[in-house]
Amino acid sequence: MSFEGVRSYFTAAGLGDRVVVQARTSATVELAAEAIGCEPGRIAKTISFLVGETPVLVVAAGDARVDNAKFKARFGKKASMIPGDRVEALVGHPPGGVCPFAVQPGVVVHLDESLRRFDFVHAAAGSPNGTIGLTIPELEAHSGHAGWVDVCSVRSVGASDPAGEGA
Repeated sequence: MSFEGVRSYFTAAGLGDRVVVQARTSATVELAAEAIGCEPGRIAKTISFLVGETPVLVVAAGDARVDNAKFKARFGKKASMIPGDRVEALVGHPPGGVCPFAVQPGVVVHLDESLRRFDFVHAAAGSPNGTIGLTIPELEAHSGHAGWVDVCSVRSVGASDPAGEGA
């Protein structure tokens, strides 16, 4: 139902034709970039955290990783990802499909500065194989974001992703 909620939202906004079901999974940055045919940095990955009891989503460039010191300075506590078995209940989307659109009430969304170097990005659309391409102004308009944050650092090319951060 999560994908359908995102599709319905964007259909009502006149952008429903941009919501795409990929032929294969796009649940990680690497898989999404391969499926779409773009560089990993252009994947707008959404990372889910708990700050106290509040679900917080940070949308960042696919080649960025959370910088724990920056996160703590901004949110006042260490980054703590939402456990996979609680993500869908708290956010409204399953792991691999988490996005800032059509989320549960009370979820706070932030856009990370790592995205600003792009004019167009691809985000998940509520399922492990759903995506949507948006300009940065469209991402701002449709994410319901609470503001821009600087909590990530861009990885060097070829760096591994030990945190397992996906799209």
